[in-house]
Amino acid sequence: MVRVKKIVIFDSGVGGLSVYKEIYDLLPQVQYIYAFDNAAFPYGELPDNILIERTNHIVSALVEQYKADLVVIACNTASTIVLPILRQNLNIPIVGVVPAIKPAAKLSNTKVIGLLATPATVKREYTQQLINQFASDCEVKMIGSTRLVEMAEQKLRGESISLHELSEILAPWQQQVDSIILGCTHFPLIKEEIKAVLRNEVSVVDSGKAIALRVSSLLGLSEQEKQPHNKINNLTYSSAATQSVAALNESLRQIELGTIQSLQYPYPRF
Repeated sequence: MVRVKKIVIFDSGVGGLSVYKEIYDLLPQVQYIYAFDNAAFPYGELPDNILIERTNHIVSALVEQYKADLVVIACNTASTIVLPILRQNLNIPIVGVVPAIKPAAKLSNTKVIGLLATPATVKREYTQQLINQFASDCEVKMIGSTRLVEMAEQKLRGESISLHELSEILAPWQQQVDSIILGCTHFPLIKEEIKAVLRNEVSVVDSGKAIALRVSSLLGLSEQEKQPHNKINNLTYSSAATQSVAALNESLRQIELGTIQSLQYPYPRF
């Protein structure tokens, strides 16, 4: 009997589900363990040492428990600082998420592009390095917003999104940028709302599909492993109780993830 390969996907909240969906569409034969550290949400406002400690502890524990074959850190903020530590501690592939600056720069005709991310990602030296490397011929306008992260979480819990509020957040970009990078995995969850408040010809890009292709390459499924399996029990974990849990669980069910279980993380507060 062929062993089903397993992937741990980690984020501070439900934003990583945008990455999960891209990977699942490409690799439905894999078992997924999606975990989110909502006790420390949002990661964009967390001190680096706390973020590293929590991410390393939770991810390492899940990898050990499920004998995972690969980890995806589906959080731009965490990916910029935690990957080296995880790669030292784990002997399996670790895939991070970085803003899709290169494809956005290529798509732009005016060479004025926008990076929409968390405040932490906007401030990271790593982000500036990506801009220097892939968008040196562009003017890159940046908006760092924690509120958009919260709005994405609200949408997945079945709550409505205020287009007026969203328009106010994006007001500095109106009629200025022609290509936008969704530099937080939460933001693809409200991609249609973002496009609705900006003019239609603006290109909106994220790294989800590129991450899925990278995961597929690293996982290297054999022909046997690519064959359809019986129903796979994909799992969901959180570090704290969630709001509107029934609505959230229904959203998870629709994308083939299980009902939320507790991580039993020993340090839920910080």
